[in-house]
Amino acid sequence: MATINPAPAASAQLPSEFKTEFHPRSGRQTLFQPFDQFGISPEAQDAPIVDKEPWCPFRLHGDFEFSEITIEAALNKSQINALLSLITRISEGHAQITLKNEADLSKAWDNAAAELTPFSKHEVAMTYKKNEQVYEVHARPIWDWALDLLDNPLLAPHFVWDACRVYKHNGAQFERFFNEPWTGDRWWDIQSSLPDIYGAVPFCFILYADKTKLSSFGTVKGYPVVVRCVNLPTHIRNGEAFGGGRVVGWLPIVPEDAGEEGKLGYTTLKRVVWHESFKKLLEHAAQYSKTGYSHKCHDNILRWLFPVILILSADYEEQCMMSLIRGCGSKCPCPVCLVPLEELHDLSKTYALRSIGEAMEALRVYKRSRAQGEELLKALGLRPVENIFWIMWYSDPHDALSFDRLHSLHGGLWKHLLAELKKILTSLGREAEAAFEKLIDDFPRWRNLNHFKSAINITFSDGNKYQDLSKQTLYACLNLLTPRTSPEGHQLLHVISTYLQLDSLIGLDVHTEGTLVAIEAELLIFDMELKAYVACAKSSDIEKLKLNWNFPKTHLWKHIVRNIRRKGAARNYSTRPNEKLHGPLKDTYHHQTNGKDVAGQILCVDHHKFALMLLREHVDAVDEYNRLQALGNDLPDEDVAVAFNGHMKLGAPTQNPSSILDLENCSVVDRSFQAFRRKFTEFINTSLPTYGHQLMNWITFPADYQIHEHHYLKVNYESMVDWKQATDHLRCNPQFHGLLRFDHALIQLTADETIFVRLILLFRCSISNLGSFEFALVQPYTARINGSHRMDCFLQAHLASSIFVPLSSFIRGAVLVPNADHQDEHLVVDHLDSDMFLRMRARVW
Repeated sequence: MATINPAPAASAQLPSEFKTEFHPRSGRQTLFQPFDQFGISPEAQDAPIVDKEPWCPFRLHGDFEFSEITIEAALNKSQINALLSLITRISEGHAQITLKNEADLSKAWDNAAAELTPFSKHEVAMTYKKNEQVYEVHARPIWDWALDLLDNPLLAPHFVWDACRVYKHNGAQFERFFNEPWTGDRWWDIQSSLPDIYGAVPFCFILYADKTKLSSFGTVKGYPVVVRCVNLPTHIRNGEAFGGGRVVGWLPIVPEDAGEEGKLGYTTLKRVVWHESFKKLLEHAAQYSKTGYSHKCHDNILRWLFPVILILSADYEEQCMMSLIRGCGSKCPCPVCLVPLEELHDLSKTYALRSIGEAMEALRVYKRSRAQGEELLKALGLRPVENIFWIMWYSDPHDALSFDRLHSLHGGLWKHLLAELKKILTSLGREAEAAFEKLIDDFPRWRNLNHFKSAINITFSDGNKYQDLSKQTLYACLNLLTPRTSPEGHQLLHVISTYLQLDSLIGLDVHTEGTLVAIEAELLIFDMELKAYVACAKSSDIEKLKLNWNFPKTHLWKHIVRNIRRKGAARNYSTRPNEKLHGPLKDTYHHQTNGKDVAGQILCVDHHKFALMLLREHVDAVDEYNRLQALGNDLPDEDVAVAFNGHMKLGAPTQNPSSILDLENCSVVDRSFQAFRRKFTEFINTSLPTYGHQLMNWITFPADYQIHEHHYLKVNYESMVDWKQATDHLRCNPQFHGLLRFDHALIQLTADETIFVRLILLFRCSISNLGSFEFALVQPYTARINGSHRMDCFLQAHLASSIFVPLSSFIRGAVLVPNADHQDEHLVVDHLDSDMFLRMRARVW
């Protein structure tokens, strides 16, 4: 019987675990901090000055809350009138409503919205084939939006102005890491190039634009532009509150014309309209990017803010529009570098980066000599149009364009790999397809991981589902696509394996020099495996396997390491948070417009929501302030900020306790419960002394000894990615939504050994004179069977060798997939999340 020792402390507390070097112009000294102080801003913890009536301009708190409900529920005019009529008749108590009809509510909305910069409509006139055409653009200038943020006292403490270089001690030395954009080199370089005046700092923007279908059949489209402030931390910037992304523009869509589509002039017209329209968003920002804007910040320091477009977040089609390159069929289809079209597949080669100066010079030549300029522009893959982002000083559109996992990988490259997999499975026959579908359906459930009943005959456009499917496909195919059954399929699995390695590496929220080196090395492995697959496909009898991988999404992640070094982790420039904003715009179109002046109506509602969001944050701040004032010094534990100390919490208790005899009777069905009483007695008497409990006598348990079973365990642990608390939710339930659900976990078996286990029973019990204890009966996976390649390393389970462990030994949850050919062997899903990926990669288990 193994003796179980408590799990070691989650983090080694070094005297100075983190080091932060600030930009020389900040005037701030290098900061050394222990683990529990890093990343905590004293200014952000200060309670802002609160307004005792933050719901103004609504007359009462109740009026504000009612208006919030109506706009969230997308109620129409008649519904609002009916609801107000009812409330007016029956309302009584603390909250009162003074609104009488929809007109009162609309007036209140308008009053609230007046506190913020509104949208304005502009006309952009263009001449095409001697015909003048006028296009409408709706804009809220991004600098006016920025001033709204700067005026918000709740956000003010969170702004970060100075570039810094951050380091974590790895036990031997300080190692630099990258997470937020201000930890990257681009911010540092910009701050170095600003005018040499005290307090000159960049105010950095993320801009996103993409067309979206508003109507069900796609006949009505919108073209929103979203902005985010890079000076705010990720949890605020990518959140859904006031400091998150907002729609600031609605671009015109040049209509499709069958007679003109594909012609150089019409294609150029679309680019000119886009950039001239976008100019309306940059008007004030462009001016202040040259002169700076004087602003007294929350810390009472007068700073000169210089607007900068640090990040352009977009899919490839929009990147072509933003950078004005000619697209995937041009001589140089990459918006960042000058890689030739025929070399897109080759990640082992590096090409010169694009520059603004080069593009400007080509356009100057074009204006002097159209023929000579067109030849030069074609060689660079550029359109003969002035880029509007050139008016922004310290901004470079090619440098700002960033790698996007959603479109380049999950909704891009992975779809091509999945298509190849389907062709190969089809060639093997229906039996292989059916086996694959069953393995996909049998994949273990896990919180926030989409489950699929089928993968071959379904289609969807959700990149998040494609990402989850990619994590499951490899494990479902390992025993199906062997070198003997399908050489092409087995080689494709090698490609998918290195793809998953790269996706997990790139998706880390914190990068060190080590992870960046790993990405560069893995890119070369992917390059090698893809070339091997192409060679295999050429000699294959399977029809229509992909031989030409010269398309941009094969190449774009060539620039990811540079992106991370310059702008921080990939989540900083992900399109995911921006794509989420399309949903509310579509809902507004369907429920709150009459189909006329669609852009104007949608943006009016969006502006009202924006204003109510601001009021809601102030109302919540007042409520929280009043709550804390009422509590005084009697703060509950959850209100006291403490350093991370992982813990477990049992949940979902069964109604009645079980006796040891009842559990031993389960051994008829499940051998894990054999000799339950004997093994539990030995465990208690052997292990309790190691926890400091002195046993005077050998403890015995009668057959009717009661334990209290639980079906749920919450596990908090320190993430290896960002050293913050993460949480897993484990199930040990024979009937979880009608299905068997016995999750797996990683536990600390001894001081020097960690193992994976399957949950069998979670319970708590009381022992006389010693107190209450929480234990688990688990099935250990101890023997490791290494395959010939990193993608087939199995763990072997001993089915009858269940053991008891204390819940304090649990490190985190896990997902293990059984080997279809050997049920006592399991494969750890290392791409479950970033923490598990790093643990498996470093074999920290």
